Amino acid sequence: MSDELVQLHVDNGVAQVVLNRPEKMNSFTGEMHILLRETLARVEANTAIRALVLTGAGRGFCAGQDLADEAVRFTPGEAPPDLGDVVRTYYAPLVMQLSRMRVPTIAAVNGVAAGAGASLAMACDLVVASETASFVIPFAKIGLIPDTGASWHLPRAVGQARALGLAMTGGKLGAKQAADWGLIWEAVSPDNFEAHVSALAQTLALMPTQALVKTREAMRASATQPLEAHLGLEAEMMSELGRSADYVEGVRAFMEKRPPQFGAAT
Repeated sequence: MSDELVQLHVDNGVAQVVLNRPEKMNSFTGEMHILLRETLARVEANTAIRALVLTGAGRGFCAGQDLADEAVRFTPGEAPPDLGDVVRTYYAPLVMQLSRMRVPTIAAVNGVAAGAGASLAMACDLVVASETASFVIPFAKIGLIPDTGASWHLPRAVGQARALGLAMTGGKLGAKQAADWGLIWEAVSPDNFEAHVSALAQTLALMPTQALVKTREAMRASATQPLEAHLGLEAEMMSELGRSADYVEGVRAFMEKRPPQFGAAT
């Protein structure tokens, strides 16, 4: 395996991006942030890629911020670092970049996802976790709030009561319970985890990419606008998609009783 902090593997229309710092549970450094954003930009630029899988090397998905990293390291007797600046410089742009990808995204949570690692998983379209994985929102235990979008994503996924409970106690949530609560799409046996994620990614890669991304946009918009405005948004999106080559191909394939062959993601 390459020793690059962020790895990119592309196969059959699926990009697999691997956080590769297993000895530190793939916790973030400033360098890792830069490399991940550069890698996501490469995925974005490659129109042959139709789905993205984000995962971690070793036994963890991502343990969040490495507190020993220079950007956040606290030295007694000196002024503490501006953590808000760290969020603005690294985490906020990363979450926005990931949430706006032109292809569907899957977080393949192979182990613990803690802090910003859990937040990063929630920023993906679908989260699939090994049944041995867990999610931890530990910010309060060191005097902070959930960041990297967690305080936005978490209550929308599990409701205010459960979101506050997780955030205030910093407790561990197992993958099965996370699926029951609606935090993630599904929990999968570790024996079948990699094959299952691969099959799901291939399924998404064969589907009409633009329609999947517009579905993401419509679902997110529904949380912030009234019904009448949302009906208007649906109409606009249907006008756009109804003129697409994917729609023509989808209808033609349905009428001809054959599998559709959708075009490259753009």
